[in-house]
Amino acid sequence: MKKQYTPRQYFYAGISLIKKIFAQLIGMIFYDSKYLKGKEFSSYKYTNGWRWVMENFFIQKIIGYQRHIPYPVSFRMQVMNWENIHFDVDDLANFQKCGSYFQAAADAHIYIGTGTCIAGNVGIITANHDLNDLALPAPGKDVNIGKRCWIGMNSMILPGVVLGEHTIVGAGSVVTKSFPKGNCVIAGNPAKIIREL
Repeated sequence: MKKQYTPRQYFYAGISLIKKIFAQLIGMIFYDSKYLKGKEFSSYKYTNGWRWVMENFFIQKIIGYQRHIPYPVSFRMQVMNWENIHFDVDDLANFQKCGSYFQAAADAHIYIGTGTCIAGNVGIITANHDLNDLALPAPGKDVNIGKRCWIGMNSMILPGVVLGEHTIVGAGSVVTKSFPKGNCVIAGNPAKIIREL
């Protein structure tokens, strides 16, 4: 038996299609198309990805806050040196979080593995201040976060940290050293292993 749709369902489907077409037009004008692909953009509907385009383009591209970044970034977070941040386009949701700060400074890079989830208000930094002269930056060190990790809210990942695959960082943790083996839960300040997975 063929499913029957009500006029209201047709109306909302039409509105969704119009919103998606408008978002695609905005996306083509303001963003690099290679970032407008993946699971958040794959449906024929007005999905999260297109909603991010519409939510962020005015402040990001018209007002000019983080204008240079070629993908939608929430105006509620800060991204420094976007070209040194490497991630899978399927994980664009990590750049829509409130209060987060991703700083890939001093020619160092941040690598975020596929399938990694980063909560809001998370700081990831590759460089700090020189302890002897606070006006100078310390040398940068890459941060490498493995695949399928979860970084809890209010956590801080410091320069040089390597997290292996499937590392869970508890909320409010300060990660000062590497856990390259992965498959563990770390938490605390400084973070330490509290459970093996």
